[in-house]
Amino acid sequence: MPELPEVEITRRGIAPAITGKTVTAVIVRNPRLRWPVPRRLAALLEGKIVRQVLRRAKYLLLDLGDGWLILHLGMSGSLRLVAPDLPPGGHDHVDLVFGKQALRLRDPRRFGAVLWKAGDAFSHPLLAHLGMEPLDPAFSGAVFYRASRGRSIGVKQFLMDHKIVVGVGNIYANESLFRAGISPRASAGRLSRARFDRLAVEVRHTLEAAIEAGGSSLRDFVHSDGASGYFQQQYFVYGRDGEACHVCGHEVKTIRQGQRATFYCPHCQR
Repeated sequence: MPELPEVEITRRGIAPAITGKTVTAVIVRNPRLRWPVPRRLAALLEGKIVRQVLRRAKYLLLDLGDGWLILHLGMSGSLRLVAPDLPPGGHDHVDLVFGKQALRLRDPRRFGAVLWKAGDAFSHPLLAHLGMEPLDPAFSGAVFYRASRGRSIGVKQFLMDHKIVVGVGNIYANESLFRAGISPRASAGRLSRARFDRLAVEVRHTLEAAIEAGGSSLRDFVHSDGASGYFQQQYFVYGRDGEACHVCGHEVKTIRQGQRATFYCPHCQR
């Protein structure tokens, strides 16, 4: 699934191209995504100008003045800037046309979303209860420490709770915990403030490094220009079960937590 770095890279790719531009046409080839695409989407969008493009967690938000278009890439989706007359593929479900350029949603598994919210986007049920942004300057270990007291949940599952901090999916949770030297099995409620401070720093560093590297191109994710990311080449533990740890040489292990694969080094992470 595209995680926060991939969504932020997409935002940075499309924002300069569509901000200030008028939606001249909307083409919906398949409205059956995770939630149905609004039937009146063309009537809602055509003729309106994109004022800004924001990201909240893993959602992209297009400000159209009287409302917001909320986009989600689902499990394997991508948004690409293409020529409007480029023939669509079988998984190209929605186009937003801006004159001589189109923003095209490709979503092979159809777990993505194209939704409309009149007025304030942040009051939408999908966004209203989200936690703190890990790239926000105010984000710190205090956020984790306060939310963890009295909880016995494993720290990796705690880290992936979007009501506490948003956008840290499975890949970057594994990598952040390794960089912080924290075992994914550790109880969140037993970790000290100092260890949470270290974890917050490494979450930020991991996400920033992933953005700098263009994200992780696994399965279908590509940038808005069709390019691929290469952060997967820098993984310390994710997907490296049975391989030697880059730091200590011990074998990377894997366990299942919350129906997700967890990768860690038992020697480096305590």
